[in-house]
Amino acid sequence: MMADDVSFPDKSVAELAAGEDRQRMLSHVRHARILDQLALSGSISVTTIAAELGVSDMTIRRDLLELEREGRLVRVHGGAVLAETPASVAMDSEEPRFDARLRRGSEAKSAIAAYAAGLVAGYRTAAIDVGTTTYLMAGHLRDVGHLKIFTNSLRVSALLDGGAAEVYVAGGRVRPEEMSVWGPTAIAQFEKLWFDVAVLGTSGVTADGFFDYSFEDTDMKRVYLRRSGLRILLCDSAKFQRMSLVQVGALADINILVTDAEPPPRIAAALAAARVDLRIAPPAPAD
Repeated sequence: MMADDVSFPDKSVAELAAGEDRQRMLSHVRHARILDQLALSGSISVTTIAAELGVSDMTIRRDLLELEREGRLVRVHGGAVLAETPASVAMDSEEPRFDARLRRGSEAKSAIAAYAAGLVAGYRTAAIDVGTTTYLMAGHLRDVGHLKIFTNSLRVSALLDGGAAEVYVAGGRVRPEEMSVWGPTAIAQFEKLWFDVAVLGTSGVTADGFFDYSFEDTDMKRVYLRRSGLRILLCDSAKFQRMSLVQVGALADINILVTDAEPPPRIAAALAAARVDLRIAPPAPAD
């Protein structure tokens, strides 16, 4: 009896070790399959790859977490996309002046602005962010009489002055070059409101999310994201694969992205995985 008592634990330990070895091998196989699929299509779905490999969604989520820690991929809502390499993303360290940004890519921005205005005009309350493309969009909304517009951009409010739309500006401290209003007073005022739609600008978009140059303006952008039923991001194609100081949010934080051309495959896959509605604006008609 004593010999048998001793042998059972030894056998259990051996079986446990063998099971762990098999599990490690299966893990490696799953990881290889996940990375192969990412290399082919640029994105994967948790439910699809779990069904193909005959494992639970939870197992695949753990695999994705491990691979993300290794820098092999980036998890997004419902799946994952290939990780960006440092060389594939440009970093903008300084914010160009407003006038310079307004001239840069003016045709693309005009097309995006006109298209986005058509989306916003159907609503009653709209929050409009600072930025050049949002500024151009606001010009199309001057005569939309049923629309109440809330903004932290003094440029937008001045552009809309005298038009049919009602305009409300947050109160707070002014950031001179951008002519944007920020600070705790502005945040507190708009946090009490609920907007039908918010339209945000951005300095750049990658598969990880969208960015801005300043902490000050980012605080209000996040208010718009929290307090709006529909969230629209405007981004001309020159801003794809670019990032700057502050990540405002993930792609899953927006509902619609309006741009002027198809994004790179990684961003397109990340948008699809995050269930973002991608809209390509047609060229604006010539004056």
